[in-house]
Amino acid sequence: MTMSASDLARIRFAFSPLWEVAASVRVLKEPARHPLHQSWLAEVGPRLQRGTADFSLLFDLVPTPTKYLPGFLAPTPSTQRPTLAAELEDLRAVPSDSVRAMIEDAGRPASGPVRRLHADPDRELHRLAQAIESYWQLAIEPWWPSMLDLLEQDARHRGALLVEGGTDRLLNGLSPKVRWRDDGLRVAHRYLSGTRALDGRGLVLVPSTFVWPTVFSKLEPLWPAALRCPSRGVAALWAPEQRTVPDALAAVIGKSRALLLTELPSPRSTTELSRRTRMSAGNASQHLIALREAGLVSVRREGRYVLYSRTALAEALLASATDHRW
Repeated sequence: MTMSASDLARIRFAFSPLWEVAASVRVLKEPARHPLHQSWLAEVGPRLQRGTADFSLLFDLVPTPTKYLPGFLAPTPSTQRPTLAAELEDLRAVPSDSVRAMIEDAGRPASGPVRRLHADPDRELHRLAQAIESYWQLAIEPWWPSMLDLLEQDARHRGALLVEGGTDRLLNGLSPKVRWRDDGLRVAHRYLSGTRALDGRGLVLVPSTFVWPTVFSKLEPLWPAALRCPSRGVAALWAPEQRTVPDALAAVIGKSRALLLTELPSPRSTTELSRRTRMSAGNASQHLIALREAGLVSVRREGRYVLYSRTALAEALLASATDHRW
């Protein structure tokens, strides 16, 4: 893709819950091609089977192999950290003519649900948004705070590369499939070729958990261009480090509370902590309240999530207990 000085000046980072939904469907439909996500697949598969929502339209819009995804399925984020609700509003607002054109651009036979979407985009986009909300609750939301933390770490790392080495260092560090040359940005796609001009619309870099090991370009003129690249450290997200609970700390505050503190190197929700420690959500919540009252954890709200973090006092206790030798 060719990029002008105006495009380079408008490079920014954004995270996209809606894109993670679409990308994760690819993983579910081709599990053998995505060994990195096996532990997530093992947990999500049964959760989806127990659900009652109809995901047929969502799954039909994400073909495998994925040669093309309709742009309306995940519009380019307009802010750095949109909520799923905000992105679903953008999805429902896509003009009907654009929805039909993108379905036709797929160049493959449409399923019954996709034909109904083509016939009545206004009605069916609302149904699609409802299905995505249900899918999100089952397949993404329990992991989202940790995913978001990973994506933010990735963006900070790449921002540092921009400061250290300029645009060249940033763009050439995105993926082996992405290379910056004086004549533009070259992205190696398996099913797409040709040259596209960004025409001053800028480029949004979207770190992604589920896109690994490939990259996806979004170039429809309805939105700013986007490049979705694998985030660093995804393997650590699905196979978390086995943390040792310091015996000295457990003897003072109890093993369960000490375990919760060891699982807070970054902010996490009660749901995530419950999953990682195998405690019930209610039990974890009670211990977190006690830790907060003792000044060992702090709480902040981000959208609908309540996230817990270790305080400086907790960090000092952990460091002292870890270094202690009997």
